[in-house]
Amino acid sequence: MIITKKSLPRRTFLRGAGVAVALPFLDAMVPALATAAESSAPMRVGFFYVPNGMYLPNFHPQGAGGRHYEMTPILKPLEPLREHVTVLTGLSNRGVISHNEGGGVHTRAHAGWLNGTLPKRTEGADIEVGKTIDQYAADKLGQDTALRSLELTTESNFRVGNCENGYSCAYLNSTSWRSANTPLPHERDPRVVFQRLFGDGGSVEARLAQMQRNRSVLDSMAESMARLKKRLGVSDSGMVTDYVDSVREVEQRIQRAERTNSTTPLPSVTQPEGVPEEYDEHAKLLLDMLALAYQGDITRVACMQIARESSGRAYPAVGVQEGHHLVSHHQNEAYNIQQNSKINAYHLSLYGRLAEKLRAIPDGDGTLLDHSMLVHGAGMGDGNQHTPYNLPVVITGKGCGQVAGGQHLVYEMDTPFMNVGLSLLDKVGVELDSLSDSTGRLAGL
Repeated sequence: MIITKKSLPRRTFLRGAGVAVALPFLDAMVPALATAAESSAPMRVGFFYVPNGMYLPNFHPQGAGGRHYEMTPILKPLEPLREHVTVLTGLSNRGVISHNEGGGVHTRAHAGWLNGTLPKRTEGADIEVGKTIDQYAADKLGQDTALRSLELTTESNFRVGNCENGYSCAYLNSTSWRSANTPLPHERDPRVVFQRLFGDGGSVEARLAQMQRNRSVLDSMAESMARLKKRLGVSDSGMVTDYVDSVREVEQRIQRAERTNSTTPLPSVTQPEGVPEEYDEHAKLLLDMLALAYQGDITRVACMQIARESSGRAYPAVGVQEGHHLVSHHQNEAYNIQQNSKINAYHLSLYGRLAEKLRAIPDGDGTLLDHSMLVHGAGMGDGNQHTPYNLPVVITGKGCGQVAGGQHLVYEMDTPFMNVGLSLLDKVGVELDSLSDSTGRLAGL
């Protein structure tokens, strides 16, 4: 038998007028007579940080674990995703504890969340903490993508020097560290993120100038798209159309936000151009672009601050007028516990919305969510006590068939959280002997 059909390369782009948009995984990218192993979709991983700990009785399900656990008030937004959700109980990050000082707990909890390492106390340039789990994953998964990894935040801080008890602001600004001395900047402006994903690869200034032109980046791709569709079947053609429509929708939302900012007086604190006024819209826009980045295989690794550690943001949209940091110090008062839990559940709903979007996007032999491992968590367990014990941890996605989902896994109390890191890294093909205070892999994960 002679096979004449040629497959599209996995890294196929629509090109036009200095821009290139990566395509999602298509049937036409699978070589004729390819084996299942050869045609399997790539893994995506993501880490989503929330600040100020949680009220743990409203997060951790009761009981010994298993598949028939009851969703707690904070976990309720994930009920529709139950079969993809794994809740972990009993994990602690003792490596971030300092026995010599009391202040600085927010900084230590955040900086050490994904590396289990106590940061060096300094206000200068000699910062040091540890390479994070996401960046170990990027060593493997980022080799074949346009972006090695993508770091996002809803709250930027441009301060330098001391931010808490003599600790550099760098420890609060970056959840992701490429090395012990190299924090990765997290981007807040959706327009800049869009340019990183779909721009011409020039400087930030040049890419922003290009986007100021009053036209869509996709208009110039019509000819390229028409040629491509001649090579595609009905299913692939529809998927490309849906993907491009999604890209265009995100672009239009950014343009609307910019027009609003250009006609509405800005508050006293200057905002980067293109950032929506409302937190909800801002967070969802960033998460939607992350979904596009995963879908287009522009990156396979992401780390996002859903909110910044120590954040005092209020959330009136969900009935919380007080600042998050304030109500996290609940002092066991019922009202504060209720308000804090509303914020925790809302943050989880944003994460759940991303997971729902990924579940709806076909990817190879499944969906993007089937081929993802998304970790949601906080650097502190009990926000009132400021302790890194019994951390709230949720993993969503099937990890290319390596994560069962639909279960609550309970471990012996104070099992190292870094054991999660070792377990997840094994699944992406990165094998480490140890990670900070790790003691091994997690059974059942």
